[in-house]
Amino acid sequence: MIYRARMFFAVAAGAVLLQALLQASQPNIVLIVSDDQGWNDVSYHGGAIPTPNIDRIAQEGVQLERYYACPVCTPTRAGLMTGRYPIRFGMQRAVCRPFLKVGVPPAEETLPEMLGRAGYRYRGAAGKWHIGHAFRKYHPLNQGFNFYIGHYNGNIDYFTHFREGELDWHRGFEANFDEGYSTDLIADAAVDYIDRRAGDGPFFLYVPFNAPHTPFQVPDKWLPPFAQVENEKRRIYMAMVAALDAAVGRILEAIDRNGLTGGTLVWFASDNGGFSASDNSPLRAGKGTVYEGGIRVVSALRWPNGIPGGGRKVSGAMSYLDVWPTLRRVAGLGAAGGPGEPLDGEDMFDVIAGRRDPAPREFYSYYERYGDEQLALIDGDWKIVRRGPPILGPNPADAPPAGHRSNLQASKEPTVELFNIRDDPHEERDLARRQIARVRRMIEQLKEFRALREDGGVPPMTAPAPADWKAPKHWTPAVEE
Repeated sequence: MIYRARMFFAVAAGAVLLQALLQASQPNIVLIVSDDQGWNDVSYHGGAIPTPNIDRIAQEGVQLERYYACPVCTPTRAGLMTGRYPIRFGMQRAVCRPFLKVGVPPAEETLPEMLGRAGYRYRGAAGKWHIGHAFRKYHPLNQGFNFYIGHYNGNIDYFTHFREGELDWHRGFEANFDEGYSTDLIADAAVDYIDRRAGDGPFFLYVPFNAPHTPFQVPDKWLPPFAQVENEKRRIYMAMVAALDAAVGRILEAIDRNGLTGGTLVWFASDNGGFSASDNSPLRAGKGTVYEGGIRVVSALRWPNGIPGGGRKVSGAMSYLDVWPTLRRVAGLGAAGGPGEPLDGEDMFDVIAGRRDPAPREFYSYYERYGDEQLALIDGDWKIVRRGPPILGPNPADAPPAGHRSNLQASKEPTVELFNIRDDPHEERDLARRQIARVRRMIEQLKEFRALREDGGVPPMTAPAPADWKAPKHWTPAVEE
């Protein structure tokens, strides 16, 4: 019995030591997401808005020059949290509108849940959730986080924090009545979290800002540098980006102040291309499209102790789906997928670190409004864009409600474009008529991808709210479905 007890304690002590050694090598992870930021709305891309703090991440770290997201907010966030195409669980077609009852299924292993398995005890989120709010099972605190402050919906008022007449600002499950500009409040929460967790072992902090998404609102103090800009929306948008950049700077300063710089991985990316007052040049189009301006976004990563930086540019294609498996590797769990769930993303750590060249990859994109289904496939150097009526034919479950008037005319014939994205990254030369066989093959691949979506889930954009729907008081999620 004594021998067995000694063996037990020796094994237990060894396990504790192994976990301690693992945690000592694990970086803190800070994942920052901006909202609707244009490709050219950072100064390190040559844009007109000074962004010294975002530039600092890019200049001290690695610039991910072909990082892809989804055309709109919700699916990118759902893919970040799961490493899987959101079409697999009903979250890729459009955004999670206020009246919807959908969300990331609890069966999916989320990024914070995976990091919890890796030994990250502290996993916080501050900002915009937007991947399910109707029921508590979709809440960040039931999806792997143990701290949350922010808002559930998109498009809230930056100052009042209201959406649909109800306060959408929360700490945990409770309504939060803090006053202030939401960009500043999100930065406050992030900085406070870093200060409190600095000595507690590795932590994960997810900071999804709602800036610079509409509505166009900013404190007056940010406007003077852009007074010469004639377009009012553009002027306010530029000021919003400047405020966002200052918030990123506060987060970086908190990391520095606590002596965490070398051991903290900071990853910055936009959730989709810019919209309206943004600048996506020289890329084509913007948010709400599957063209490069809608899905190729600003992204940079810095980890001084783990990845050679100095402003290196990584030109290989990668995406929002790769964040989950790459951070899994960083956290020490290896390169395999989650338990029982196939990942669509890949571990890109060696590519980011400059240890191997990027390999050709396939990447699918999808977005739908009534009357306009958009699908795209990037396959190595080639990209196909298919727009128009549903690629798999009409489906009664997808029909607009009776009397609903879309702002788009339903297309009768699809349009198909093919680009060599290596030679023509701005999608100016359609080669579809010269590459008939390639187009046919890629159309079949698009059909296979589109078939992954089952009925239900997020409906097309412009779907109206039910006639009797009303926002819940303070956006309190229901306990049971």
